[in-house]
Amino acid sequence: MAQVDTTAVNIALPTVENEFGIGTSLTQWVVLGYVLPMIALSLPSGRWLDGVGHRNALLFAVSGFVLTSMAVGLAPSIGWLIAARVLQGAFAAVLFALIPVLTTVASRPDQRGRAMGIVMTLGPLGGVSGPVLGGLLVEHAGWQWIFYLNVPVGLIVIAIGLTRLPSGPALRVPGRGFLAEIGLLAMTAIALMLSLTFTAEHGPGWLVLAPLALPFALLWYRHPSSGAVRELLRAPGMPGPHLVLLTEMTAVMVIAFLVPFHLQRSAGATPAEVGLTMLAFPLATMAFGLIGGALADRFTPRRVAGAGAVLITFGVTLMVPLAQTWGMADLIWRLAIIGVGAGLLAGPNQTMAMNNSPRHLLGTTGASTSLVRQVGIAFGPALATTLWALPGYTVTGMRLAIGMAAVLAALSVLALVRTPQPPAHTTTKGTAP
Repeated sequence: MAQVDTTAVNIALPTVENEFGIGTSLTQWVVLGYVLPMIALSLPSGRWLDGVGHRNALLFAVSGFVLTSMAVGLAPSIGWLIAARVLQGAFAAVLFALIPVLTTVASRPDQRGRAMGIVMTLGPLGGVSGPVLGGLLVEHAGWQWIFYLNVPVGLIVIAIGLTRLPSGPALRVPGRGFLAEIGLLAMTAIALMLSLTFTAEHGPGWLVLAPLALPFALLWYRHPSSGAVRELLRAPGMPGPHLVLLTEMTAVMVIAFLVPFHLQRSAGATPAEVGLTMLAFPLATMAFGLIGGALADRFTPRRVAGAGAVLITFGVTLMVPLAQTWGMADLIWRLAIIGVGAGLLAGPNQTMAMNNSPRHLLGTTGASTSLVRQVGIAFGPALATTLWALPGYTVTGMRLAIGMAAVLAALSVLALVRTPQPPAHTTTKGTAP
């Protein structure tokens, strides 16, 4: 549901804009207000999760997500709505960091690949179903029901948490450094998000804002609160899965951004035809996500993730020629190859990260992988737009952007080759807080 809310709200934006009588520049903060805290709070929430009970953290995060979802739906003004979206994104940040941890401690080592494959498949399912579900709800029930649906789902999750998870340590109030860390990461995220957003909308000149994020990032890196992240990335086998996730997500988002433009401008496809074509990727991802998890348990996560990275690179490379005459049939099978690769990669790569994580930094690992995933989602469209714009928004520019995506996908293969095989993890169900 947290992933559904990321994409479904895009369908509701024109309706929200008309209902509140606001401009597009303010409307976009209905989206940015949700994404910003997910970036700024990912690492601090992961560090916080390393010291609290998982059941209490789950109940806290889901209850907050449900309450803020209701607040969004009941919003009487745009200011209220954006504020509620910021709070909703804050609780979503905790959820995204917590879910890989729960998956790790709830599954035996010999079943962890399958467990992670299921969880990593549900994300794409939520992202893909979001626009479809959002369109139906906006048309027949009202945009508020996009958020009201979180209430029954959240109550079910709360009931499962109460009955299936050990209580563990109580929640604790974060230290004073927590707010300073959030502030520095928020300023870093704001500078990057504004740069990427304006670049995607108005051209590559707005990339000049990106360096403004560097001073805040350096201040955060020197802050004592970043010690857990520094320790994590120094651990054997940890940089690789993070780099793989970043490069693969960026490459995939470049393709997902450009293909609809090509179909509509060069092939004259209708929106419905574009939607059917794009479905090839998530359907293949979901189908092979489950297969990838099972293969990771039978062989090793690195081997399966490596096969997935090779397939993604192969599929993206097949996209590079991008002839103007290419239609739906030419793109569907290429998108399916990329989707198969993504399905084989996602669960095993996350399993590698969690297995290689120091035992006391599982929450930080869940948060750091969530963060690089969000950065890739944001950076992909901006990179595509920037390279597409260089020769004047022509097919040549699209090929240039897809070529860069192929290079990034190839880097993920190299990162996996250089990542040591993770040892068998000893965490079993019920042993973690």
